[in-house]
Amino acid sequence: MNAVESNVLDMASLLLRAYDLGDAILQSREANDYLRWKREMEQSEEARRLIREMQKRKEKFAECERFGHFHPEYHKALEAVKETERELEQIEAVARFKEAENRLDELLHEVSLIIARSVSDSIKVPSNNPLPVSGCGGCGTGGSCSCG
Repeated sequence: MNAVESNVLDMASLLLRAYDLGDAILQSREANDYLRWKREMEQSEEARRLIREMQKRKEKFAECERFGHFHPEYHKALEAVKETERELEQIEAVARFKEAENRLDELLHEVSLIIARSVSDSIKVPSNNPLPVSGCGGCGTGGSCSCG
């Protein structure tokens, strides 16, 4: 077997393992909860109504935001968005969906970290968390990077 054939077999094996990992994630509690609460949220008439309202209010706010705090409707539009968001969060299906979405995101991030670290400790793995949990500081904030 030459190097090209070996490389093709390695890639095929890697792809099969990736599909197996994807299947395992789809069968996880986190993915099941996410899909269940997404369905519940989509079936809730109240949630759908508030989501439509939120989209309208966000569009209005985006118009105001172009001019910043000086737009006469800026603060009113921002408060309307926040109010609708609070109303949405009072709906159980929406609240549960957000929780399930965060848990699934954490699972996917953990899996990504494990895969990346198995290749190299220096590979960066993006996260939706605005507050990084690693002990690393300085990178990207203007300070010197203390990672590594």
